[in-house]
Amino acid sequence: MDLGLDGATAVVTGGTKGMGRAVAEALASEGARVAVMARGRAALDETVESLRRSGCREAFGISADFADAASITEAFAEIDRRWNALNVLVHTVGPGAGTFESLDDEGWDDAFNRGTMSAVRAVRAALPLLRRAEWARVCTFGAMSIRRPNARTIAYTAAKAATASVTKNLAKSLAPEGILVNCVCPGTIVTASFTEALRPVMAAEGLDAGDPVSVMTWIGRTFHETSAIGRAGLPEEVASLTAYLVSRRNGYVTGAVVNADGGSDF
Repeated sequence: MDLGLDGATAVVTGGTKGMGRAVAEALASEGARVAVMARGRAALDETVESLRRSGCREAFGISADFADAASITEAFAEIDRRWNALNVLVHTVGPGAGTFESLDDEGWDDAFNRGTMSAVRAVRAALPLLRRAEWARVCTFGAMSIRRPNARTIAYTAAKAATASVTKNLAKSLAPEGILVNCVCPGTIVTASFTEALRPVMAAEGLDAGDPVSVMTWIGRTFHETSAIGRAGLPEEVASLTAYLVSRRNGYVTGAVVNADGGSDF
């Protein structure tokens, strides 16, 4: 299926690792010109080099701190200088976890700053560029936990729920301009950082943190949750859904909050 992304300009925030990296690679494979934004310069350089080797010769990286409004503004000013217009914005940045008892006011403020306000600022900075493009799409990242809460991610989930609400509101207000806006809500996804963090914990139970079936077994034991498919997901599976939603091929889906969770929302 031709997604109509050849030659499109696309920004992926948090695009150097995990699902963000997978989205950047998926868009590049469809012929889009991709800019990745993240804090770490070394990770940006490695990601850009990988994208260029795969054929995305115009890939480039911009260092940006999505907890800092001025940094976001300057990052999109660089997009303006390079491209003057933008077809696609995918915002994957999010906050960390924490239980209710472990979070003070500063922790809650940080969760909403990184989990909600970063998305608000990114869309606000990108909107003039999106409006200049012949067609435009936006995709934010929520979380499956906004429909199935987990006590260990209370502030994270609240921030992601707010992001989903903002996304739906934007979809309604921007639809008359032809800008489609959607929110993808991943479930348990086996990323490199997920595997690294949980490898010793899961190994103690005889499970492999890099194996999707083992991961879902551990999730079931620990959180009493599971997926209908019986395994965790992979970054590229979230990326393929995202690529469709932000493509020119998608002409009618907007304001959707779409789970990519293997059937965990019941």
